[in-house]
Amino acid sequence: MSAAQSPTVLVTRLDGTITPVVADHVEEGLRIAERDGHEALLIEMDTPGGLLQSTREIVQDVLASDVPVIVYVTPSGARAASAGAYIALSAHVAAMAPGTHIGAGTPVTGQGEEASEKVVNDAVAFAVSIAEQRGRSVDFARDMVRDGKAVPDEEAVRIDAVDLVAPSRDALLNELDGRRVVVGPEGAQRDVVLRTAGAQVVEHELGFFGELRQLLASPELAYLFLSVGTLAVIYELASPGMGFAGVIGVILLVLGFVALSVLPFNVGGLLLLALAAALFVAEVLTPGTGVFAAGGTVALLFAGVLMFRGELGVDPAVLWPTAFVVGGGSVLAGRLAWRARKARPTTGHQTLLGREAVVRRAEGRTGQVLLEGAWWTVRCRDTGLAEGQHVRVVDHDGLELIVEPAESAQDQGTEQEDRS
Repeated sequence: MSAAQSPTVLVTRLDGTITPVVADHVEEGLRIAERDGHEALLIEMDTPGGLLQSTREIVQDVLASDVPVIVYVTPSGARAASAGAYIALSAHVAAMAPGTHIGAGTPVTGQGEEASEKVVNDAVAFAVSIAEQRGRSVDFARDMVRDGKAVPDEEAVRIDAVDLVAPSRDALLNELDGRRVVVGPEGAQRDVVLRTAGAQVVEHELGFFGELRQLLASPELAYLFLSVGTLAVIYELASPGMGFAGVIGVILLVLGFVALSVLPFNVGGLLLLALAAALFVAEVLTPGTGVFAAGGTVALLFAGVLMFRGELGVDPAVLWPTAFVVGGGSVLAGRLAWRARKARPTTGHQTLLGREAVVRRAEGRTGQVLLEGAWWTVRCRDTGLAEGQHVRVVDHDGLELIVEPAESAQDQGTEQEDRS
């Protein structure tokens, strides 16, 4: 960069949960910052935490970065909790706005319960190694994981958890001007002097599709979309109509698979989901027993339990109601399909069976009648037809209706009643 050019800083914002989408976004930001020659990547953060695996990926990228990374916990009232605390510790420069806090890094399961001792010990070692590499407080790194310790901004500076407190972005960049940091992976490190005073800011945003993927990066949403989408498609197949249920079902299935694309999942869970769908279809085709629906419900429950890897999991408050609603819905869809198959047709020649009409034109055993507002050619198998004669439709042959004299049909019905 020539002396005539003013320095630039690439800025991105991390709000909400740390997910694979966020990890990819940070990796892309580091790549852009290095490619375009930015002085630093500034990450403005306010997060309650997130996935430990995604956090590890971000920390590894930051520790090996050839571009200085500045993490700034902002605005006032924001936090770098759990996963955010690990990321802040790994930055070349960690700063906080007044009224913010950092810490509470104890790992939890997908259901919000405290993780096992083995997982906690692993997280302690991870946090301590980050603090040692960046020269930050090892005691704080250990305590924030082991005891869930969290501290406000001023105390974080006092115990060397972060480097400074800055009231604004501009104040932070001016304060950091001239600071020396060490960048690069182990064995290829070098000193860099920050030139950030008056630096131009270049925004690196997640974008619409990134925001959509981040919104969908939820085990509960993925499970809900896939389950309800499957039910909607089955309902459409069982009771064909305008296609509304089918369209909604396909949309939900697509959203569910998009959610899976950004979450670590197990193939076994997807196979169980496919088995559940097959059993629900079997219930629709053979309604009445409920055995297939029960089996599908059990398979759907196990699919939710086994679908995601690591600390991820479907909240039981979503898992159980969804499975039972979809199972019950398959039973209902089966009953609807059965009724549709047993119902009297409402279109075509079958709707004319049993209807009576008056012969308007006759020639031997054939003639014409006006029925349902349309002219029909009719034929009597046994006797000739006469104009004005009342006939009843008993069958059809192509576009021709087969009729019998109405009196004859009535007499046959009377004889059958007498025999009974």
